[in-house]
Amino acid sequence: MARPKQVPEFAIAVAGEAYVWRLQRQPQWSSDTNTFRGMALAARHSEGQREVVLEFPAGPQPRYGAPQLKASQISPDLVARAIAAAIEAGWDPLSRGKTVTVVVDATGG
Repeated sequence: MARPKQVPEFAIAVAGEAYVWRLQRQPQWSSDTNTFRGMALAARHSEGQREVVLEFPAGPQPRYGAPQLKASQISPDLVARAIAAAIEAGWDPLSRGKTVTVVVDATGG
C-alpha cells in the first residue's frame, strides 16, 4: 500500500501572530485556461481552521529539466507580506468558513 504524501508545513510569525503555511501548488501549465500559472501557498492561523490560498503571478517558465521549486526555497519575508496582504484584503484567519483565495503580486503585496 502506498504511503500518503507528507506536505511539510512551516511556522511563521506575522504581526505577532503565529501562522502555518505550505506550498499548495507548483508553478505549472494549466490546461483549463491554456496559460502558465504561478505558485500558490496555503496559510492558516496556528489556532484557526480557515485557510487562505495565496496565488502568485506566473513568472518565467522553467526550462525543460529544471529542478522543481521547493517550499524551503521560498523567502519567509515573501510569505509574511502575502499573509499580511490577505488580512488587509479581508481574510479573517480565526473565523470559520470556506477557503479564501487571494491573488497577490510577485512581491507578496
